[in-house]
Amino acid sequence: MTPESIMSMGHQAIMVTLMVAAPMLLVALVIGLVVSIFQAATQINEATLSFIPKLIGIFATLVLAGPWMLTVLTDYLRSVLTNIPNLVG
Repeated sequence: MTPESIMSMGHQAIMVTLMVAAPMLLVALVIGLVVSIFQAATQINEATLSFIPKLIGIFATLVLAGPWMLTVLTDYLRSVLTNIPNLVG
C-alpha cells in the first residue's frame, strides 16, 4: 500500500461524499435564502419559520435524487471492495 494509493482512496471518498451531500445542501441553502428574504420583506422575526420548508425540500430531494445517490454510493463501495486485494499485497 503506497502513499499515493491512500491519497487516491481519500480523494475518491471525499468526492463521493460531496457528490452525495451536494443536492440536499443546495436545496437547504436555496430554501433558507428564500425564507430569509421573505422574513426580511415582511419583518417576521421567527427563527423556526424555515424549518418545515427545509424539511419538506430535503425530503423531496431525497425522493428525487435518492436512486442516483444510492447508485453513486454502491459504485464506490463496489470499487473499494474489489480493490482490497490490490491494496493488501
